[in-house]
Amino acid sequence: MEKIALFGTSADPPTVGHQTILHWLSQHYDRVVVWASDNPFKKHQTPLIYRTEMLGLAIADLNLPRNNINLHPELSDRYTLVTANKAREKWGDKVEFSLVIGSDILGQITSWYRIGELLAQVKVLVVPRLGYGIKEADLCALNKVGGKVAIATLNAPKVSSSTYRLEKDNSLITPAVNNYIWQKNLYNVENQVISNK
Repeated sequence: MEKIALFGTSADPPTVGHQTILHWLSQHYDRVVVWASDNPFKKHQTPLIYRTEMLGLAIADLNLPRNNINLHPELSDRYTLVTANKAREKWGDKVEFSLVIGSDILGQITSWYRIGELLAQVKVLVVPRLGYGIKEADLCALNKVGGKVAIATLNAPKVSSSTYRLEKDNSLITPAVNNYIWQKNLYNVENQVISNK
């Protein structure tokens, strides 16, 4: 049975942390399906089309030996259940899907839209994030609503999109994403440089 990792992310912007996760997923799954999404729990600064294009650039920069990571913007939806249904239509029933979430999301997932239906279709893979412990109570709550959970053997770097937006630290993103941000004047990078002179 083919194992597919479903990795939706805000990607506002995608960082080297996203790349680390994608690299790990590439080694542990037959296929890694990625999309930029609008998270109903977050306020996004950048339109989805730009975040999708930046995510494509970050994936292209990985240059991995296995060509098993693909961007699928058509799967993007504010409700993960809708995304899972689209994935099931695209790849069929003889596939095992694992929904990839960060440990920062673990406490929210039981409140997601029609979570029982979602968990009937996917396993949940939790990626540990520094500063966000995996609480036993959250795992138990997820298990009570039907969740089958695994924890990735990966320590994602303490890198976040919000840190980039606050600090404009180019070491947190790839050169291609950095160039794109400058071309589109996203995150007020031009104003940031002018104000620092």
